[in-house]
Amino acid sequence: MGNPEMETSVTTIASDMPRRPEILTGWLTLLLAVSCGLIVANLYYAQPLIGPIGADLGLSPQVAGLIVTVTQLGYGAGLMLIVPLGDLVENRRLVLAATSLGALALLGAAFSSHPLPFLVAGLFTGVGSVAVQILIPYAGHLAPPATRGRAVGNVTSGLLIGVMLSRPSASFITALSSWHVVYFVSAGIMVVLVLVLWQTLPPRVPTARLGYGQLLASMVHIARTNVPLRRRAFYQACLFGAFSLFWTTTPLLLAGPAFHLSQIGIAIFALVGAAGAISAPLAGRVADRGWTRPATAIAMLLTAGGFALTRLVDFGSTLSMVVLAAAAIAIDFGVQANVVLGYRTLFALGAESRSRLNGLYMTTFFLAGAAGSAIGGWAYANGGWTLVSWIGIGLPLAALIYLATEAE
Repeated sequence: MGNPEMETSVTTIASDMPRRPEILTGWLTLLLAVSCGLIVANLYYAQPLIGPIGADLGLSPQVAGLIVTVTQLGYGAGLMLIVPLGDLVENRRLVLAATSLGALALLGAAFSSHPLPFLVAGLFTGVGSVAVQILIPYAGHLAPPATRGRAVGNVTSGLLIGVMLSRPSASFITALSSWHVVYFVSAGIMVVLVLVLWQTLPPRVPTARLGYGQLLASMVHIARTNVPLRRRAFYQACLFGAFSLFWTTTPLLLAGPAFHLSQIGIAIFALVGAAGAISAPLAGRVADRGWTRPATAIAMLLTAGGFALTRLVDFGSTLSMVVLAAAAIAIDFGVQANVVLGYRTLFALGAESRSRLNGLYMTTFFLAGAAGSAIGGWAYANGGWTLVSWIGIGLPLAALIYLATEAE
């Protein structure tokens, strides 16, 4: 048993801090957004670099996909095993520990010249990158309830920009130097970020009084009984599956006979998707006004409409490239808006379980994204863009049908 007076004091700190609107200043919101973007980028640097990394490490094309897969596995493990600790461990300390682990893993990847050390480093890069999923609920804790959606949307926009800029950045740096430099630079950025966050972030002590085993076990109960979680997770799983489907197959389309784009050209096209990040703060403001349900329907229709738009042209012309870019923006806009709407719904359910809710939410649609990538490769190989686009239309429409059954 702990000291009752100490527990009362800790509980008071944890419950009071999130209600002080002055804590989440504009500067702190910007710092959290930039931090999320820089950290999450570590998950995606390897995606456009599979070829040069695999060649340097001596990996055959058949197993080169492990370069990306191990990082995804590490991230998935971190979502389930580390992110829930945000309900148990002082949040700043947890963020610093995870980011420091990521910095060490990136440094290990930068020095790697053989497959096994690189793959191990990639695994722990994924684990360390879950710091972003501690920072997002942390922002929700610090923000006052009336503007929580806006705050989460602003922070999430940084994450989304990081996702979209990471791949072209890695391609450009590698074209100018080496893939090793990508990892050296990112490791250095993480070290600086740890120092800045250590000096800047206010502490946030959770109120939960569970053991780690109890914490993980409670997630099963939450997943079974929390209807808003199940709904928001399904909605985002459908949309994020479509998002991954699009961004897995579009490079194949762009490099194919219709467009003949180089890696640099594909990297430039990927920059288009960053425009979708503006949807995150907009979605947060809409959710704060109580318009989550209609905004969710619009996000689903935008995602399906993006794929439908590509069916209106024959690929190969300048017009078709413009249409494909417009589709990318529509899909990214819908998917990124919906994830923020989900955050706003779940974070309103109570501070004591936000990190566990976030871990379950993220794990669900992260797995759907991995499935979307796998299905995308199969669909493009077997049915070309026609099959890809039909699947891309069907996934958000399935979510829309489920949304129609939601009680008013």
